[in-house]
Amino acid sequence: MEQNLQHTYSASGESLLARHRVLRNTYWLLALSMIPTVLGAWIGVQAKFSFFAGSPFIGFMIFMAIAFGFFYAIEKTKHSGLGVAVLLGFTFFMGLMLSRLIGHVLGYNNGGSLVMTAFGGTASIFAIMATVATVSKRDFSGMGKWLFAGVLIILLAAVANIFLQLPALQMTISVIAIAIFSAYILYDVQQVLNGGETNYISATLAIYLDLYNIFVNLLSLLGIMGGERD
Repeated sequence: MEQNLQHTYSASGESLLARHRVLRNTYWLLALSMIPTVLGAWIGVQAKFSFFAGSPFIGFMIFMAIAFGFFYAIEKTKHSGLGVAVLLGFTFFMGLMLSRLIGHVLGYNNGGSLVMTAFGGTASIFAIMATVATVSKRDFSGMGKWLFAGVLIILLAAVANIFLQLPALQMTISVIAIAIFSAYILYDVQQVLNGGETNYISATLAIYLDLYNIFVNLLSLLGIMGGERD
């Protein structure tokens, strides 16, 4: 019996170490993924990159097709070093897609400070939510289906607003999106800690998308509410 207990404790300890190793690798890869994102955004701003600006709906559909193509490729290669390269390629693409919003915000007199505020706000939200997910005894796994439903609603509202172009609806979408993806950080970090996600590339992709969406919507809100023109 004593040997069985020792074996159980040993296995439990090894499992805990493995989970923390996955989380540590996730955070390192997440930090690395910011480099191609910033590079893609910088290139896009300098080149005045525009993705089907004349037809936002077609641009949105093509963007979704490319994004899901990357998701498929990442899923297929996540157990090899190639998965890291594909993920970094995806983050460069996402940085490029971010450049139009950043370029628009930089057109304000206080554009630079708005971008830095959005970055600082996103980092603060991540630090708070990741800490809560790490130290809390509460199980957040039940939030998954509700959060996914919320994302679907946001997507439908965003598509509708491509045609409606209502600033009030855009602000509402952004506020709800920030809340949902902040909660998703709790869910995704705890998935790693509880052993629900054992691959650090998949975990990085999930948390990266949380942060990206928080940043985009926070920057959009700041631009609408705090942008200063001459």
